Amino acid sequence: MLKEKQKRIGRHKRIRAKIFGTKERPRLCVFRSNYHIYAQLIDDEKNITIVAASDLNLKSKFPAKKKDLKEGEKNIRTGMVAIAYEVGKLIAKKASEKKIEKVVFDRGGYKYHGIIKALSEGAREGDLKF
Repeated sequence: MLKEKQKRIGRHKRIRAKIFGTKERPRLCVFRSNYHIYAQLIDDEKNITIVAASDLNLKSKFPAKKKDLKEGEKNIRTGMVAIAYEVGKLIAKKASEKKIEKVVFDRGGYKYHGIIKALSEGAREGDLKF
């Protein structure tokens, strides 16, 4: 497991060397733990967090489970993927309140699939432009 974490940290360093957030176009930074997911909009010029959201801020924390789906419902998000999607929509809503429309996406070294992809799709649906 330690080797996987080292790979993620290496990927994150390569990503951070290329992207930079400003006040007009902040960096959407994602962190995923085993139980929670967090997203922040960061202004790297001033080193401040403009907006933050996580699944701890959500009101409904119990999305549908795979066993509850009916016959034709295969593409519905369940579990942590559904929670990440809601966090993406929440961060987009908070960003629109601060009049932020465009961001730079920092996936934090995580591979772009599953939970990270769901968070970005939720943010895009909430009218954030990457």
